Amino acid sequence: MERKTVEKKTRVLLFLVSSIFIILVGRLAYLMLLETERFETLAKQNHIRLNPIIAPRGEMYDRNGVKILGNKPVYTVSLVYLGLKETDQVVNRVAGILGMNPMEIMSKLEEQELRKFQPVRLATDVPLETITVLEEQRLDLPGVVIDVEPVRNYHFDSMLSHVLGYVQEIKQEQLQRNQDQGYRLGDMYGQEGLENSFEPYLRGQNGARQVEVDAQARPVRDLGVKEPIPGNNLVLTVDAELQRTAEASLERQVLYMRKLGYESKGGAVVMIDIKTGAIRAMASYPTYNPSIWINGITQKQWEDLQKSGALPNRVLQLYPPASTFKMVLAVAGVDTGKVDPTWAISDPGYYIFGDKAFRDWKPDGHGRVDMRKAISESCNTYFWTIGHRVLGVDTISNYARKFGFGERTGIEIPGEPKGNVPTPDSKYKRNKAFLDAIYNPKFEAIEEKYKPLLADTKDPAERERLEQAKQKERRAVQNQYDQYKWDLNWQVYDTLNMSLGQGYNEYTPLQMVNYVAAIANGGTRWKPYLVQKITSPDGRTIKEFKPQKIGDVGVKPEALRVAQEGMNMVTRVGTASGIFSGFPIQVAGKTGTGEVFGRDNHAVFVAYAPFENPEVAVAAVIDNGGKGGTGAGPVARDLFAAYLDIQDVQQRPGYSPE
Repeated sequence: MERKTVEKKTRVLLFLVSSIFIILVGRLAYLMLLETERFETLAKQNHIRLNPIIAPRGEMYDRNGVKILGNKPVYTVSLVYLGLKETDQVVNRVAGILGMNPMEIMSKLEEQELRKFQPVRLATDVPLETITVLEEQRLDLPGVVIDVEPVRNYHFDSMLSHVLGYVQEIKQEQLQRNQDQGYRLGDMYGQEGLENSFEPYLRGQNGARQVEVDAQARPVRDLGVKEPIPGNNLVLTVDAELQRTAEASLERQVLYMRKLGYESKGGAVVMIDIKTGAIRAMASYPTYNPSIWINGITQKQWEDLQKSGALPNRVLQLYPPASTFKMVLAVAGVDTGKVDPTWAISDPGYYIFGDKAFRDWKPDGHGRVDMRKAISESCNTYFWTIGHRVLGVDTISNYARKFGFGERTGIEIPGEPKGNVPTPDSKYKRNKAFLDAIYNPKFEAIEEKYKPLLADTKDPAERERLEQAKQKERRAVQNQYDQYKWDLNWQVYDTLNMSLGQGYNEYTPLQMVNYVAAIANGGTRWKPYLVQKITSPDGRTIKEFKPQKIGDVGVKPEALRVAQEGMNMVTRVGTASGIFSGFPIQVAGKTGTGEVFGRDNHAVFVAYAPFENPEVAVAAVIDNGGKGGTGAGPVARDLFAAYLDIQDVQQRPGYSPE
């Protein structure tokens, strides 16, 4: 009996062993005969790496061929996730050497979804001494990859920073938007300025190096290289020397106005070719060096950058044009035939409407004033008179739009606002939205307060008492709302403010300079542009940008001529005569003082030169910098002197030759 039991168990055991053996042999045969190619490929992938070689981004040059933005090689450190148990130890050790937080490295790996054999960049522009330490500990750092990659090299530090923009690792939303363009996490992407607008052209085609590695991802030998193709280059319309002058003068003037006690935080200036729209200089102050983005910035660095006021491009910020807007009224008056340029008033220094006197900036008045003198001396009373009594808001708005106010110019860099040409409708919508934002939450709070109370009560008398209390609170809020509701409608003082470029007028310095260029060139509006052409790495022209006409002002030549002559008087005998005293070339300009509630006024100045044969126009704004002539005028003078090659060393307020 026992013998039979043993034999039975032996047969079962032999069957099991035979089955297992057959399965193993079958699996081995399957793998060897049918899956050979697949596993051979996997084996090669396991010991062969395809390391990308980052292509240099396209470079940028000024109109004369001066390189403004190029590339330089730097060390980068990446980590390849190998799925090893030692990953945490490697991360901690690398973090210590690079001075990083280990959690930051783990976060980068997780963003890559811990995909094996995919390099994740940890640091860029790593110092040589740090690279040496990493190399010394290479055996203990499996997966660490040291490479040399090109990064941006700003040849003039912070010059043109707001125009150029900067590059940074691609953001998640940008990656999703461009997922069919071959981008990967860790790739560099233009974030602002021309870097962003011309990203498809500036981005090159990455190459690759095929490398055999050991089990710890250490390179053993090269198996072949596919060379990267650099990105295309941009040739700008900007003149590097004019740009240098613009930035230096702007900084000098802002600092000078601070010394005088003004709270000026910054400013902007832009010069444009009036015959083509080509930008010759575009500066915003404060500025910053875009190279700070190469290694990424901390939260504190980001906050400090915001506090410094260096981030916004003030050329694309909105300001009141102030009295520089007065030429719109002059042109409108003459073009409609409603005002003869010789028509004059006797200015007492104020304008009376109803029982209120609106005071001119010159308390004793300007005496006998015609249109040209009114522009020259910036007589408020004259323009209040024709703005309120002759033209009216609709005509003023119409002519403002003829000059391009209230619409984007189409400049290549992102972030340009439309500005605001005041109309009764726009005022209503703007103020209605403002009041609703304040009082709608108050109405909603009352509803939320009484809703549960009314739902819980069953007593009709108590319900009626609660309803009355609720309506009483609503009436109180409604009364507050109604105190301001009258200002939803257009008032006479709105027309008076608009006539002087104040109130709801809001335009960018770029719109202002295009407006002045149209006055200077006889009424043609050109699209401002910064890029002259795109060229390949070997110098071939890929795309060329020609001057683009975007409209005609469409007014009588005599209307523009009156504005031109009045602006010429501004710099000879008017509000900017002190600034341009002794300047050898005649300039046509206009000063403006933009009122800011509770703060120092903005200094605004627009001009073109030479007067008889205009070539370029300039608009300058000094934030909270006082009067237009003394606050912003010196910046325009410096730019004209540089453009016209004038050795201008005259001492004047806001200027020192150093």
